[in-house]
Amino acid sequence: MSVPFLNLDGIPTDTPPEDGAIYFALDPQGAWYPNCDTFLYDIDSACVTLHDSFAKSLFGGLEQYHAFLPAAPEFLSTAGMNSESTVSRADFAKLVEQFPTDRPFNLALYLYDCRKLVSGIQECSKEVMQLQGEFYAVLNLEEFFFPSIDEPDGIRYVSSPVVTKLTTLLGGVFIRLHSLLDYVTKVAYEIENLQTSFDSYPKLSAKSILYGDRKRISLNKSPGTLFEPCTLITEIEAVRNHLIHDGLLDDLPKAYRVIRDQACVEKFVLFPDRTDEGHFEKFKNRTLFYGTEDKINQRLPDLVIDFMRRLHATTKALQAQIDPPNEDG
Repeated sequence: MSVPFLNLDGIPTDTPPEDGAIYFALDPQGAWYPNCDTFLYDIDSACVTLHDSFAKSLFGGLEQYHAFLPAAPEFLSTAGMNSESTVSRADFAKLVEQFPTDRPFNLALYLYDCRKLVSGIQECSKEVMQLQGEFYAVLNLEEFFFPSIDEPDGIRYVSSPVVTKLTTLLGGVFIRLHSLLDYVTKVAYEIENLQTSFDSYPKLSAKSILYGDRKRISLNKSPGTLFEPCTLITEIEAVRNHLIHDGLLDDLPKAYRVIRDQACVEKFVLFPDRTDEGHFEKFKNRTLFYGTEDKINQRLPDLVIDFMRRLHATTKALQAQIDPPNEDG
């Protein structure tokens, strides 16, 4: 049995669409990815460079950092961060107190804390693409209701455990996109406020910084980045905040099926109406209007691609900040 291609209208096909539309295909590792540039490799490459740039900036050069590594205990980069480390909070505190003063262990702890922020960008980017792929896999391949029944022509909505999974995946995409907004703001703030004293283990300057604090960084409003004011970012903020603070995007999560000649020819999920600026349309207590019949499944890939393009530009801007290019060379 051939592996189908997933389409934005929720109807899988054995061959890709011929009209140039975005579709999803299964990669060898079992994930569904769109047939367009996701910028994942570019973002990951920029983050790898950021990892090195933090080490170069804090240690005074990569050579000095690499010379330190053979004597560096593993727990410096794992304790309190990684499930592979069995060091408890109490044991970690004791180890930190016993650091020899002639070794840059506190500096190394701080470096790995900075790097953890960069790793957050890398991992959240992957999660966004994975969640989006799974959303389309459920939309295309899973039965919304069991057992199947004969249905007259028309549009029917379905609410079921499968639809709950579908809308949860969709919400997860927006929540993770907003996590990336927080991560890039933290990295930007940390770069501009790097700690310089390591007599003790320092806190991150950006520990309490979130995307809402972007006015405190020099990259705020930079064109083409995630810090540029635009409808895309406003929508992501509005959706994420609604999901976290107000719960559901529909009082009864549902998906729609279009039936024609007793066959399903389209599936879709509706998204609430928004203003031209990206905010939800609201009237007093009501914030979920559906007058525009916005089918989020038809535009989600474009939204994610636009975000990832801006994320790549943002990581490049961060790299230029912490390690400015040599104008002479």
